[in-house]
Amino acid sequence: MKDEKIHSLERTIGFFGFGDPKHQTTNPKPPFSSFRVSIHQPHYLPWLRYFDKIARSDVFIVLDNIQYNKNGWQNRNRIKTAQGPLLLTVPVFEHLGQTLDEVRIERDIPWARKHWRTIEQAYGKAAFFCEHEAWLRDTYQRDWEWLNDLNLHLLDYFIAALGIRTRIVRASELDVPGAATQRLANLIHVVGGTRYYSGAYALDAYLDASMLEKAGIVLELQEWTTPAYPQLYEPFAPDLSILDLLLNCGPESLNILSQNSGVRIQESEC
Repeated sequence: MKDEKIHSLERTIGFFGFGDPKHQTTNPKPPFSSFRVSIHQPHYLPWLRYFDKIARSDVFIVLDNIQYNKNGWQNRNRIKTAQGPLLLTVPVFEHLGQTLDEVRIERDIPWARKHWRTIEQAYGKAAFFCEHEAWLRDTYQRDWEWLNDLNLHLLDYFIAALGIRTRIVRASELDVPGAATQRLANLIHVVGGTRYYSGAYALDAYLDASMLEKAGIVLELQEWTTPAYPQLYEPFAPDLSILDLLLNCGPESLNILSQNSGVRIQESEC
């Protein structure tokens, strides 16, 4: 049953890097000693660290049905303009306790036209803008109703454009109970994972390392710093959307992304 679910999800979302030759990469996927899983909520125009996590995993689970975070990055991110970093925000209808799959975009606000115009002005002279221009224009001409649909559409494209070959699974299509760390452990088990690859910040925010250990899951922490890469405007600005790297560096983006990346195993306190 588990394999049937995974195969079904592959057909729905795509097993990137193998289906379309233009999305294949000559960069070999890093060898893993066992099955590594990472999990994250969908973000709008996610930043570089997000994609390093995906690239270093065997399976990436998109946590698309957890509670919406009003002050998070689910509907906003930063790009770079001639005046410096700029925050792009998708306006949404929000109410207390809603989950991500319940978040609607405020369609009466012309946010998409503004975002596209800003991206076009900021990156029109970027080395690889032309390769992605048509897709970006089409994306911002669509009438998006749901935030999840927009974010997953963007995520699928960026994963393929980077040449990442990680299997992508949506949490909403897995019948997994639990909350917080217990739910993470259950998600990891249902896809056959033995290791959980997490941002180090999670230990202080919400992650119960001892619960993962009791579940037989090795906790691996992401050690990553923003790599220097060519940008259009000085000075260099770290922690921008993946859009900045992809439009400036094209097919070298995945190599650059992995330059300052590592894994630290969280040792047991016992």
